[in-house]
Amino acid sequence: MGLIKLAAAGAVGYALYKYANKHKEELGLAGGNTHVRDSGPEHMTTPPKAWSKTDEAIDESFPASDPPSTY
Repeated sequence: MGLIKLAAAGAVGYALYKYANKHKEELGLAGGNTHVRDSGPEHMTTPPKAWSKTDEAIDESFPASDPPSTY
């Protein structure tokens, strides 16, 4: 009887875990299937009107922790 209760508790726990992470899976955060755009203004959904060499270097280095060397 104790084994059945343990199995039921495990099933409930797994169901709650899947329910809690459902939103993350829809966004692609749980499996690492996130969309990463290429650098440059031509790959942006709303490109800026002015684009300098510094802007390009920053965009190419994102998400690096060090600033670009041309900054």
